[in-house]
Amino acid sequence: MDNGKAMAEATLQKSFLLKKEAHQPEWFVVDGDNQIVGRLASAIAMVLMGKHKPTYTPHVACGDVVVVTNCERVRFSGTPARHDQIPYFTSKTDKKTYKYHTMYPGGLRKVAAEKYLKERPEVILQEAVRRMLPKNKLGSIMLKRLKLVVGGEHEYQAQQPQPFPMSLIKTVKTK
Repeated sequence: MDNGKAMAEATLQKSFLLKKEAHQPEWFVVDGDNQIVGRLASAIAMVLMGKHKPTYTPHVACGDVVVVTNCERVRFSGTPARHDQIPYFTSKTDKKTYKYHTMYPGGLRKVAAEKYLKERPEVILQEAVRRMLPKNKLGSIMLKRLKLVVGGEHEYQAQQPQPFPMSLIKTVKTK
């Protein structure tokens, strides 16, 4: 009986818990050109949370930093439609609205996705990622690691960002 207890203790493995001080975030860069918003946001949220790493720990911000270039050229799924100012305009872009509240009585506001794509295109991807992250202080720390850039050039070359692992982004074959 004593021998069986010693064998059970020898085979027991302890769970790995990452300490916040031991984590060094990596930097990734991804081009948002012609990427579907939801699929790209899902992959970015996984990297921001650190779920792509074997050292994932739920209560520690163990994710990496993601730089998204060309965030104004993301698209929604749906049938393509013509538009003068938005390059990848679809039928879903026309229907999509974003809601926010001013915190005053009757202050519910709705903004069309088309208007955001024209005036503040980074908001669309930021909101999609924010809604996929935890709704607590840890989620806000993770969201600060998302860097959205309008245009193809970014100012984070000093951090030597690596290409984003495209295996995380699910793609759909188009006709």
